[in-house]
Amino acid sequence: MAHNLGLCRQVIQKAIAAGAKVNTNYSRTEAGSTDALFLPEASDYIAGSAAETVSLVKSVQESEFVLGIQEEARRAKLPINVGVHEPTSGGQRVKNTLLWIDEAGEIVQRYQKLHLFDVEVEGGPIMRESDSVEPGNSILPPFNTPVGRLRFPEISLALKRQNAQIITFPSAFTVPTGKAHWETLLRGRAIETQTYVLAGAQVGYHNQKRVSYGHSMIVSPWGEVLAELGGEDKGPEIITADIDLDEVQRIKILMPLLRRTLVEDLRSKKCS
Repeated sequence: MAHNLGLCRQVIQKAIAAGAKVNTNYSRTEAGSTDALFLPEASDYIAGSAAETVSLVKSVQESEFVLGIQEEARRAKLPINVGVHEPTSGGQRVKNTLLWIDEAGEIVQRYQKLHLFDVEVEGGPIMRESDSVEPGNSILPPFNTPVGRLRFPEISLALKRQNAQIITFPSAFTVPTGKAHWETLLRGRAIETQTYVLAGAQVGYHNQKRVSYGHSMIVSPWGEVLAELGGEDKGPEIITADIDLDEVQRIKILMPLLRRTLVEDLRSKKCS
């Protein structure tokens, strides 16, 4: 975890060098003009087995990684969104969580991953995240941040109905599924939810068994890829893009998705 913390610190320094800053005059009840950093899923570690995943987990109060990220957020006065592991009450599995750390270094929002990644790709990896990870059981509402009304991933259309403006998809996609689905999924989510999609992605080899696809990406509500990294591990890298919340509203007016809402309403009435 110390190694990963060092890499994340390099990313934070690159973000600061690129001009990342916070507007100290923004209100927590509404978005302001400022910046934030979005790191990938499982930024603290990716283990080689379910047992190792459980053995490495620490609470946020004891995690060298989380405490280090909080310190960096506080020092840079920069909100940071980061994926980590947290212990469960039973101790047999872990939680795959996403933390929103504000510019004061405080953990103010937390999302526990709902949909776990159990997959067997022909000629590719066999992964059963559920062997070591306990799924979450609730969809949390969007919350206000300096960059807009943000929501952690999962059930994108439900989040759209709650007026999310930005949805994050931190990831550690496998290479086969990444090549087949990654960009298509992200652009599809952006288009159907009419939100900005921010997807920080792990890249390269974690151990002998596990390699991640990479291709961190920022997608506009129109489905345009605004920025993207590649699939080779070149050390810590960042991408940036301006978030225009007026563009979110403009696209909703330009292309109101009334048909989708109507279908959902009809389905609800039929099932009730």
